Amino acid sequence: MPVTTWKDKALFTPGPLTTSRTVKQAMLRDLGSRDHEFIALIADVRRRLVEVAAADPDAYTAVLMQGSGTFAIESVIGSVIPPAGRLLVLVNGAYGERMVKIAQRLGIDVGELRTPENMPVAVDALDALLAADGAVTHVAVVHCETTTGLMNPVEEVGAVVARYDRSLIVDAMSSFGAVPVDLARWGVDYLISSANKCIEGVPGFAFVLARTVALLATKGYARSVSLDLLAQYEGLEKDGQFRFTPPVHAIMAFHQALLELEAEGGVAGRGARYRRNYEHTLQGMTALGFRPYLAEPDRGYIITSFHYPTHPNFDFQRFYQLLSDRGHVIYPGKLSHADCFRIGHIGRLERSDVESLLCSVRAVLAEMEVMI
Repeated sequence: MPVTTWKDKALFTPGPLTTSRTVKQAMLRDLGSRDHEFIALIADVRRRLVEVAAADPDAYTAVLMQGSGTFAIESVIGSVIPPAGRLLVLVNGAYGERMVKIAQRLGIDVGELRTPENMPVAVDALDALLAADGAVTHVAVVHCETTTGLMNPVEEVGAVVARYDRSLIVDAMSSFGAVPVDLARWGVDYLISSANKCIEGVPGFAFVLARTVALLATKGYARSVSLDLLAQYEGLEKDGQFRFTPPVHAIMAFHQALLELEAEGGVAGRGARYRRNYEHTLQGMTALGFRPYLAEPDRGYIITSFHYPTHPNFDFQRFYQLLSDRGHVIYPGKLSHADCFRIGHIGRLERSDVESLLCSVRAVLAEMEVMI
């Protein structure tokens, strides 16, 4: 029988991702959903999330929402835009596209400002569009477009949105907890992220950091019962409880993950480790002949897209499986016009994990007889 350890395959993905042993251990007990200890845990998680955002607790609040990050995105879009409102989505990847699809399905008036997948959103074009279209009430943008790893200029977007007195929604799914944000200075009304990303928790819920005054003004807007963001906030404020069954174990794990984020030096410390992972990965992959998809100024340190090798023996599915067999899980591409795969740099990964991945990539290329 093979010897096993606490650590499974290393997940070089954008989440779910590799978690610490202590985060896993936090789930090894049961708490009642209405237990005083659990209610106190929820309150502490909400408080700590506002602290991670370096936000004023008198101006911003954290609302937890069951489900994946997309559930929270849909909760915001479906809850905060008035019946006669119009949403403008800045699209340069699959996750901007998803916000458009959500709005369309909910019957919300939605427009799109598109840029290519390898370019940041166009701030000048946004300025011109908002000047011309007074019907737009909300603008939505993805901070780290996980399709490619591209970082969009949210601060510049926020300045334009604020100048026209519109509301800003930010999908920070893959960046929050490792990339600094300034909600007030950037003019963010709603920022959405998930438990199983840079804070290194496990799947089960997502959360919204909302400007409280803006959220309170949305009474009657929600197009869903279970995804009603204001009702969720009001329930948490009233008695500290979820309106429907909460993901108890995922929240316990997340609380432990928040403690470990703080111990690592907060957002700055977590981001520094991820940046080291990124730099070591990039150096090693380019030395092997792989080409990153994005230009250097547009790349973040969350996830990196690499072009497929042009060698005829390269087959991504075989490449993926052979790496997985060696204990390393990467991520397929999601681009509409280029053949790429992705390597994530987040989660409980260290330099030794990256070195092990690079050794495996080298061995797999030799096994596949791929020359780059």
